[in-house]
Amino acid sequence: MSVLTAVAGTAVIAVALSLAMVRAWTMWRRTRNGGWIDVTWTHAVGICGGLAAIAPLPGTPSSLRDGVVAAAALSWALRLGGHLDGRTRARPNDPRYAALVAGWGAQAEARMFRFCQLQALFALPLVASIALAAHNRAGPIGLQDIVALAVLAVGIAGASAADRQLERYVVGRRGGICDTGLWRHSRHPNYFFEWLGWCAWPIFAIEVTGAAPLGWLALTAPAVMYVLLVYVSGIPPLEAHMLRTRGEAWRAYAARTRAFWPLPIR
Repeated sequence: MSVLTAVAGTAVIAVALSLAMVRAWTMWRRTRNGGWIDVTWTHAVGICGGLAAIAPLPGTPSSLRDGVVAAAALSWALRLGGHLDGRTRARPNDPRYAALVAGWGAQAEARMFRFCQLQALFALPLVASIALAAHNRAGPIGLQDIVALAVLAVGIAGASAADRQLERYVVGRRGGICDTGLWRHSRHPNYFFEWLGWCAWPIFAIEVTGAAPLGWLALTAPAVMYVLLVYVSGIPPLEAHMLRTRGEAWRAYAARTRAFWPLPIR
């Protein structure tokens, strides 16, 4: 993949993601349910990533490998997007977004628009990494691609299992703190496995011989997801909500359970 082609493709992706998040903002304005922002973002990343993976490049024939990468991106989006869609329909608002809106006051609509566009910006290196995964290395599907698919499969399966465990707990208990299954070893195992899945794209993209150095840029995907989940829109606002609503029970759980990495109890 040439540098010029990469720059042009990135510009197209950026515009598509920005427009998708404008739509997410309009859905939030109509429903006042921030969950639709996450649903839209997930679908936008998956669709843009899938299209970028199969988009023909000048002088490069399409291959089965491109289709496999596209299918992998869409599989991630369908799983996570479907889960978020069902969760959003089941409750009036996401507590993280509710806290943001309450803090923004009269500026909520303008600041939410900027927030959505910031999410589009963070999505750009994710989609670009999927494109690099498809196009940076030529040839048939090899061992490196199989390893990448296995990492993605573990990430999707782990996140799905964590989500199902939490849903069963909420339905059965309607209160308290889920500390069984994967939640016994991490306060956010769903976030950990989502991050793990994004580690697949640099494995797809990197050409270890150094013949196509752009592939190393795909490392931005797991780096960006780690920052988002651990420091920005994932753990901090969710844990602030849990502390407000669960108090001492949450403090006790946090004291014995790591926030992100699913390791044995401390």
